[in-house]
Amino acid sequence: MTKNPPTPRRGPPPGMPALAVPLGALAACEPTLHRDDLQGVWLGLGLMGLVGWSVAVPTLLGAALGLWLDQQYPGARLWTVALMVVGLGLGCKNAWHWISREDVAMREGQHDSDD
Repeated sequence: MTKNPPTPRRGPPPGMPALAVPLGALAACEPTLHRDDLQGVWLGLGLMGLVGWSVAVPTLLGAALGLWLDQQYPGARLWTVALMVVGLGLGCKNAWHWISREDVAMREGQHDSDD
């Protein structure tokens, strides 16, 4: 007579409560990414791109104009460096403008949702 191997136990180990909560109910309790949160992420990424481009474009335009002026009017003046710094300054001012405008809009949105 051969002895049958023990069948694996099903269910929770002894002393542990049975998991009676269906998986769907657990999934409903999980924090989810709401549409507003997703829009906030895209808004942040878009703002980051806007700030980057608003600084990079004037800087590169200033450098390009400076290179052209250095080729047209050779001399002791370094138009490339000077106009690149001017472009960088204008780009930073432009970025500051966009960030402060978005900050005001976000604060107004928070006050509207608090009411």
